[in-house]
Amino acid sequence: MHQDLVMPSVKDYFRSLLESLYDKLPGPTGVSGTVSVIIRHHPSCSPVHIGTFLHFRQSPYIFRSSYAIAGSACRYLRDRNEDQCVVVSGESGAGKTEAARIVLQFIALASGQGREVKAMKERLVQAGSLLEAFGNAKTYRNDNSSRFSRVTNQAPGERNFHIFYQLLTGADIQLLSKSFEILGFSQEDIVNVFKIVASVLKLGNISFIPTNNIDGTEGCTISNDYELYEVCELVGSDHSTLQEAMRSRTLEDGSELILADLSASEATHARDSLCKALFSRLFTWLVNRINESIKAKRHGKRKVLGILDVYGFEMFERNGFEQFIINFCNEKLHQVVTESTLKEEQEEYAREGIEWTPIDFFSNSVVCDLIEKNHHGILSMLDEECLKSGFLSDEVFLSKLAQCCAGNSHCEVRHRGAGISDNNLPANCFRLKHYAGTVTYNVCGFVDKNNDILHRDLSQAMYRCRHPLLKVLFPEGNPKRSSLKRPATTGTQFKISISALVRNLSCKHQHYIRCIKPNELKQPRIFEMALVQHQVRYLGLLETVRIRRSGFCYRLQYQLFLSRYKMLSPRTWPTWHVAPVEGVSYLIRDLPIPSGEFAFGRTKLFVRSPRTVFELEEFRRVRLEDLAVLIQKLWRGYRQRKKFLLMKRSQTIIASAWRSWRAREEYRILKHRKQVEWAVGVIQRHYICWKRRQFLLRLSKQLSSECDSPCHKYRLRFDQTARNRMREKVTASIIFKDRKTSYLRSVSHPFLGDYVRLRQNVQWKKACVETNDQYVVFADIINKIARSSGKVRIVFEKMSNFVPILFVLSTSSMLILDQRTLQIKYRVPATEIYRLSLSPYLDDVAVFHVRAPSPTREDPSGHQNAPGCLFQSDLGKKKGDFVFQTGHVIEIVTKLFLVVQNAMGKPPEVNISTEFEANFGQQTVMVAFKCMGLPEVQPGQIRISRKGNKMEILVLNYFMFGRFCFNFVQYQASKREEVKYMSSSEEKYKHTKRKLFFKSRGSQKDDLFIFKCSDSKFNIHYSTIPKSILRNRYDNL
Repeated sequence: MHQDLVMPSVKDYFRSLLESLYDKLPGPTGVSGTVSVIIRHHPSCSPVHIGTFLHFRQSPYIFRSSYAIAGSACRYLRDRNEDQCVVVSGESGAGKTEAARIVLQFIALASGQGREVKAMKERLVQAGSLLEAFGNAKTYRNDNSSRFSRVTNQAPGERNFHIFYQLLTGADIQLLSKSFEILGFSQEDIVNVFKIVASVLKLGNISFIPTNNIDGTEGCTISNDYELYEVCELVGSDHSTLQEAMRSRTLEDGSELILADLSASEATHARDSLCKALFSRLFTWLVNRINESIKAKRHGKRKVLGILDVYGFEMFERNGFEQFIINFCNEKLHQVVTESTLKEEQEEYAREGIEWTPIDFFSNSVVCDLIEKNHHGILSMLDEECLKSGFLSDEVFLSKLAQCCAGNSHCEVRHRGAGISDNNLPANCFRLKHYAGTVTYNVCGFVDKNNDILHRDLSQAMYRCRHPLLKVLFPEGNPKRSSLKRPATTGTQFKISISALVRNLSCKHQHYIRCIKPNELKQPRIFEMALVQHQVRYLGLLETVRIRRSGFCYRLQYQLFLSRYKMLSPRTWPTWHVAPVEGVSYLIRDLPIPSGEFAFGRTKLFVRSPRTVFELEEFRRVRLEDLAVLIQKLWRGYRQRKKFLLMKRSQTIIASAWRSWRAREEYRILKHRKQVEWAVGVIQRHYICWKRRQFLLRLSKQLSSECDSPCHKYRLRFDQTARNRMREKVTASIIFKDRKTSYLRSVSHPFLGDYVRLRQNVQWKKACVETNDQYVVFADIINKIARSSGKVRIVFEKMSNFVPILFVLSTSSMLILDQRTLQIKYRVPATEIYRLSLSPYLDDVAVFHVRAPSPTREDPSGHQNAPGCLFQSDLGKKKGDFVFQTGHVIEIVTKLFLVVQNAMGKPPEVNISTEFEANFGQQTVMVAFKCMGLPEVQPGQIRISRKGNKMEILVLNYFMFGRFCFNFVQYQASKREEVKYMSSSEEKYKHTKRKLFFKSRGSQKDDLFIFKCSDSKFNIHYSTIPKSILRNRYDNL
């Protein structure tokens, strides 16, 4: 009841839909889904329509069906990684070949733009043109029909294969040659192919005249022998050999070979067999070469997209063996389509527990079994008749068929012995009820066409030809490989091919294009409703539409569905470890799609609407793009990190190699320098010895008998200034020799006295007149220690070690001036200095003892106080003794000693000791000198500490100097962000060329300090260091 109500609406809707599409759209149009229905328009689509469809998406399923199916197959192949197959079916003239070409064009357009891809697309397009030329022909119902067995016989109003006409007219032969070249055929191969095609044409022109032999048997001769000569020239065969093979046949009788002549009909049959064998084997060879040309060159597992275009269903007034084979192929293909779209789908609904109302449909498995069943099928009985020896008869085959099919409602047989009930059948015919209608077949020629045996003589004649392709096409003609095994019949070969095709289709995801012919006139804009309804009915399209409307368009196992769409839900992404069906339920809840669009089976999820599938794919595409961006970001980060680590490792290797090279280079230079120095020393010694000898020899010749004393002559060269300097040097030797360690360093240095050129200063000249100090003995900027507190005035912020003053010593007094303004701060007469104290070490500290103030004692100098000066007043004398630090301590003490001696008439006391007393104001302080570690300490490297009435002056060795630098760095760390000590240990300072390094890392830049000790001074070299923190050079720290 339900089917009766639904069926008319489905019919009316489907019929009106097809008719409206045919009237409105200009090209092949139809309804598409997994099964596509196409109504052929005879004007073909232009490239504009192809380009339009590539960007065409419409929500309903009405569009260019061939393109839709091709796009669906490409998407399934790309997204699901499954083999795909597009099956094009329909009766002859319905547009199957055109639909297959459109699918091929779409795949070519959608395959990308790479050079290899373009070459492959061109090969695919040219392969279609080449196969159409060799495999298609014009028939009564179709101008470009895919044909079978057409070389020798054609029905009235039909033509042979296109290649023969192209070769004769030469119109398309150049285009065909271009197709050959694109597919990789050489020029020699193309010529050889055309020679075989021309030889088939020439063989068809050969005719035979019957003759009678002497023994009464029938023979024949060739009436137009010149045609045979041309054939021999084309294939490179000997004329007599080919003539003999076409007129006679070799038979085997036990161990004997008998040469039997052929009658004119037998020779004609043999000629036709040779023509069909030549063309069919050439076509098979071309197909193999084309497959080799378009085969993927890369190894590994690949997916396949196949396009199947088979012969259309044929039903003529006279139907023979060719129509029987073609319709059997269509019957098997229809069985596959029916089982996959109707039967298997409904069985799957029942198996999965989906609520479903069964829909009845016609199954053609009975007809398929009737044709292909072993032992009792039509093909089996035909093969059994062909295997008989002796005379073969089509009538015997028909009688066996009548016995076997008796009572079968799908098969009716009539032969000469049949009864009156068979009058509706012509004689020697049988009738089969195919899915597309009832077809009557005439059995005349069935046995011969099924046998279709090529005589061994012809095979051997073809093999002996000089044509290179014929040895490949006729391998059985090789005498060394001769086999007595009978070749399979045409029907058996066809059945085996059909079975292999069905197995191949079953392992692929199938897409169907069902082509419908609108009219029998091959004219556009004519729509015959009865013809279309008949095709819709026998193709089972109404049942397919009903199942599609009531069923589910998409189904997938839970695990596969979850693995494909799990990224759409945060609960299932990235992994799901529980039951897949539970994950799918969570996934569906998180999707913005109504739950009614899904149905849960036992093992699969079913989706009702294709729109839902499109939405799922769109959601997945958007999500995959987001994931791709995330993966790209992580990959770029990983790649940059790997690159950085590689560069860092490379930098380390390069730096290590460079340091090794630099060390080797320095060692080589040092070694060379030592060798040079050694050589220079040797040369100098030899040179000096030679010069001495030369001098003595010359002197021995020039000496006079009498001469002045050398000492007297030496003294005469001295002026008063030089005598004074020599007197100072002698005095210094008397005072300090063997008493002061730093004395030896001053021997080589002359006593200059005025180091700041004070005598030329105009301001000094004015000031010295008032104090009567015109004669300057010594002037230099030195460092002063505070007398009242005994503290060293060191300002770390400015990195200044002592308070610099201008120290002036005149012939009558000692003056302390401001180094900038030359203002006199202190003036001490020479008579007030009674003692000079120093340590025996390498330090540069000297203490000048001044007499304490006494009210009864008068100034022996007799000078008045200078205005504004503190000297010679009680306040000035209360300051105490003076403590100075200078690099010219030997010179200043020597000169002061002589000035005091001249002023007092007696020398002052010179105290060189490690401990002595000093008066600082009203306090008496014990000054103690200590030297730590090595005795060879640089001058100026001291540390002063005061504890009560005792002041210690610590003379630093290298170890103590390193500790000082470390403390200094710690002090700077309180004002910098980071300080890093570069040396590994303090003991290392003794072995690193007397250099200390430390690094201070500030907020903006890194500062590198190098403390370096030289022979006479202490230097601080720095890099990128503010001048407000450190000065470039520090003498006598």
